[in-house]
Amino acid sequence: MRSRRDDIDPAMSVQRALAQGVCGMGEVTDPRAERRLERLASAPLEAFVWTRTPDGETYVGRLTGPLRYDAGGAEVDLVNVRDTDWIREPVDPVLVPAGVAHTFARGGRNFQRMHTEGVEPQTAALWERLTD
Repeated sequence: MRSRRDDIDPAMSVQRALAQGVCGMGEVTDPRAERRLERLASAPLEAFVWTRTPDGETYVGRLTGPLRYDAGGAEVDLVNVRDTDWIREPVDPVLVPAGVAHTFARGGRNFQRMHTEGVEPQTAALWERLTD
């Protein structure tokens, strides 16, 4: 959920997403952004999502709604959103699946699927543990 715009404080986008219960991205400005938006729109309901703050706190959530436009997120470049049920506390780094940590370590600002084997069942087990 980090904006691709360099004039946007990345912490503000993540803070808004967690506070508003959304996952998303900014305005579509080119064909690559259009593909990212298509990936966001086509992710199934209840798919797990991860985000990280600039200071390294990692959060896990679950998509609960379809893609919608939220003009209120324009200030932080977070306007194309899906409702998301976030675990309110950061995940202990020891509990973050290795594939998730590896994906974040690569950097980037994209909505992307994590292809590392085992990430989805590990995330599902963690979700159950954190929501009990």
